[in-house]
Amino acid sequence: MTDDEDRRLVARFLDARDERSFRALYRRHAGTVYGLALRLCGGRAAQAEDVAQEAWVRATRGLGGFRWGSRLGSWLCGIAVNVWRESCREGFVGEPPAEAVVAPRADGDLGRIVAGLPPGARAVLVLHDVEGYTHAEIGALLGIEDGTSKSQLAKARAAVRAALAANGDG
Repeated sequence: MTDDEDRRLVARFLDARDERSFRALYRRHAGTVYGLALRLCGGRAAQAEDVAQEAWVRATRGLGGFRWGSRLGSWLCGIAVNVWRESCREGFVGEPPAEAVVAPRADGDLGRIVAGLPPGARAVLVLHDVEGYTHAEIGALLGIEDGTSKSQLAKARAAVRAALAANGDG
């Protein structure tokens, strides 16, 4: 699916509240939004589901105001980042029970290491190294300066390297 297809689906959804168009948009972008939320939430599946769901609710409400200055997927991820940040401010970033954390994939302990980073450092690492955002884009999403994003990234990478070395993986 292309940006043009996203535009057509959005137009059909907005013009007629066409449920099929919304379902197609959801199928196209839900995995990306949830995956980002899961990484930002440090593997806390229940929190990530809440973040992703709230992001979709807000996106649906704000879709008519989306001006296509970026790709639709980037806009949706930006909403998810803001919802996650709000959940952090509301105190939902405590240590989860072990069963609430999604087990890391084949990357060994890396998932747990990233999940254990402070929320700000984890967000910058995920947005930059996993999602491919620039420091300027991260700054805009998180409300921080580019330099702060760069500094957080350096600290996050150093913490990951140190943890991997301590585990004998570095």
